[in-house]
Amino acid sequence: MLREGEVRIPSGCAISGVISKSGKNINGREMITSISTMHDRSNGLGGGFAGYGIYPQYPELYAFHVFYDGNEAREECERFLDSHFDIINLSKIPVRKSDKIIAEPLIWRYFVEPLKTKLKDSKLDEKEYVSQCVIHINSNIDGTYVFSCGKNMGIFKALGYPEDVGEYFRLDEYEGYAWTAHGRYPTNTPGWWGGAHPFGMLDYSIVHNGEISSYDANRRNIEMYGYKCTLQTDTEVITYIIDYLLRKKGLSLEEAAKVIAAPFWSTIDQLPEEEAAVERYLRAAYSSLLITGPFSIILGFEGGLMALNDRLKLRSMVIGEKDDMVYMASEECAIRVIEPNLDKIWSPNGGQPVIVTLDSYKDKIFVR
Repeated sequence: MLREGEVRIPSGCAISGVISKSGKNINGREMITSISTMHDRSNGLGGGFAGYGIYPQYPELYAFHVFYDGNEAREECERFLDSHFDIINLSKIPVRKSDKIIAEPLIWRYFVEPLKTKLKDSKLDEKEYVSQCVIHINSNIDGTYVFSCGKNMGIFKALGYPEDVGEYFRLDEYEGYAWTAHGRYPTNTPGWWGGAHPFGMLDYSIVHNGEISSYDANRRNIEMYGYKCTLQTDTEVITYIIDYLLRKKGLSLEEAAKVIAAPFWSTIDQLPEEEAAVERYLRAAYSSLLITGPFSIILGFEGGLMALNDRLKLRSMVIGEKDDMVYMASEECAIRVIEPNLDKIWSPNGGQPVIVTLDSYKDKIFVR
């Protein structure tokens, strides 16, 4: 084995994303090509993709993607699903077998909607009902992990290099208006199927390059609101923080970015007073959700993507634009390989969110 210092680890992990603002379909093959150029940022211990708009045949149903350790876990989970949801369709997720993808669990997909009587009795809104069901399954049914549960979107991830994961899940057979991808180089946590990125909750998905030094403080705080971090990786807590701030607290994307990548107090003091007052409130109200340490993330959500660096920009992020297409990646090569003739390419500042939505979503409140 090579010794420490003899192995090149170029900031670890790779992330990439693409969106068509007009909503035209992008084949999953493009994301495989993009992430494969950053092969050296991964070590084969995790890769994954998230696609949006990929299930137009069931746009109003929740698509649950589930890993099982065996049939006993599957049967117990299906009993729970059957008692809480109307299952419209269920099947194994089609895969292309490969000797490069190992330790395969059972991988199933369910298109569901909450049972109206159960939803009414719960006195919860629909999204909270679904999220609580997913948290219950992942926390209480051994050998089961719901790793994707949004509408008209899906996460595909595995233990392996990302390009091999994409081939395994036959992503060339899927098309959507937005994609994200991740190649993993785990440093403090084990490489396994559940630990691969993206992480998801409802329609939110996160791919992440970096290391959260504030993980314990973030985890203790977010678990006060009903979330449970069980997957042995810091990226899980980012996903729950995003879900909490956007869905439960009603913050805009820009406001959420100011919480997790908050400016320094000295920077806030230099802002106009009205703007500074907002920044001070967000820092004080959500102080335990400030994420410290180097990171770059791409957030996927219904209708768009958001790229964000830590406030010191300790991890790379490049943005490319061509006509109605916007590209986000750890390295420029991952953009140029699928679109060599860009109209514009640039790097956002630390803590500066880059938010891109479908043209048809302009009237929705993503940015206040």
